[in-house]
This record gives sequence, C-alpha cells and structure tokens, in this order.
Amino acid sequence: MGYVFDFNDAKAYADRCGQPEHRQIAERECGLMIDMLKPASGDSLLDIGCGTGVNLNGLLDLGLQVTGIDPSPYMLDIASKNLGNRVDFHRGYAEDLPFDDNSFNYATFMTTMEFVEDPQKAIEEACRVAKDRVFLGVLNKYALKGFWRRIVGMFSSSIYNRATFYSVWELKQLVRSVAGDSPLSWRAICQFPRFSGFLKPWMENSQLLQRCPFGSFTGLVVTLTPRFRTRPMKMRIQSGRPSGAVTG
Repeated sequence: MGYVFDFNDAKAYADRCGQPEHRQIAERECGLMIDMLKPASGDSLLDIGCGTGVNLNGLLDLGLQVTGIDPSPYMLDIASKNLGNRVDFHRGYAEDLPFDDNSFNYATFMTTMEFVEDPQKAIEEACRVAKDRVFLGVLNKYALKGFWRRIVGMFSSSIYNRATFYSVWELKQLVRSVAGDSPLSWRAICQFPRFSGFLKPWMENSQLLQRCPFGSFTGLVVTLTPRFRTRPMKMRIQSGRPSGAVTG
C-alpha cells in the first residue's frame, strides 16, 4: 500500500484543482491522454487512482464507460459529489484491482504512479484488467518544475514529499519489465514556464517539441499484445514397408 490521501490532502487537492491555472493544466494533461489512447465512444476505461475525478469529465464527454478506483475515501467522496452516478467508483489499491481479466478496453494512471508502493505490480494489474491499451501519465523527474517541487519540499511540508518521480527512461524501463516488447510511445507537455508568453500555446502543440523529455508532464501509452508460451508437440510416425506388392 502506498500513500493514501487523508482528509486534509483531499481538500487541499480539490481546492488547488479548482483554480483556473490548474484546471487548464488538467485539461491539457487529459487532452494528451485522449490523443494518445484514441478511445472510441462506448469503450470502457478504468482510471486507477482517480482522485477527485478531475480528469474524468473529458472522458465522459467522449461517451466512454468510465470506472474509477482510489484508496482514499475522502478523494472518492469529492469525486462522487462532482460526478454523481456518471462514473462507477470503487475503493481499492492499484496493486490489487478487484476486477476480472480483460474487463476494460483501457486502463489509465494520471499522477498515480508517484504514490503507489509497488509500481511494477500496479502496471501488471493494469495490463491484466485492460485488453487494448494502458496509459501512464507522470510528473517528470527531470522537468524544471520537478526540481522546484523537490526544493520546496526540503523547506516545507508538501504532498510531493511523499511522491516518487520518474524520468521518461525510468518509466519505459518499468513498463518494459512488465509488458515486454509490446509497442509503446511517449510524449511530454508543459515544456515552458508560465511566463513564456504568446509562444507557449502553439509551440506546446508541436509533436516534435513533445519529444523533448523534459516537459513537466510525461504520457506513455503501451499497446497490449497477446503473449503465448508454447511447447513443441510430440508426433509419433510409424514407419514400415508395405506388406504386399502393388500391381497395376
């Protein structure tokens, strides 16, 4: 079990997500997830570590069947108030999902990996319950904002003091250890600080720039492929000469 948000954490997170700047960032992160997953209306999606559900409205607008799971009852209370019965919410942990194999088309982590205790097990579980693709969205370890979070955490109490950050390379290695050679791709957004002015919007949408591994938010999608273990079958062939002559 990783870190579970308590009442104060959940309230502070909800208050922060209500600020215009953070809403814009959440919309961009959700937009990247949708662009990389390419879900179709009617598909099913499990959001692992759904929190207050801030990323789920965009998925619902696409006509997806959304299920959310989170270990914090306080986060789930806020999510239920915000989204009602439009989402099927469950309390549980990323490392032990209470769903059958191949229950969903997609499974997603949105700033969840930072707080799980066993990231490899969490990815294994996501690959088990999803049948098409898994998306991982993380706060980039080597982004300028990532360095700033760690510096602030040295002098004040912050939820990020309890977080584990990942680089693009570490995330790829982690996914490869579970999914093998399954196809994967990654992109990074929020490359520039807030004060970068009018250059920011159109430059941030450049897929070439999104290949720079130092954006504040990294998204990685893995396309799941069937993996079979086979063994040779023994075949018995009886040899011998025909007992009689063949005449024409």
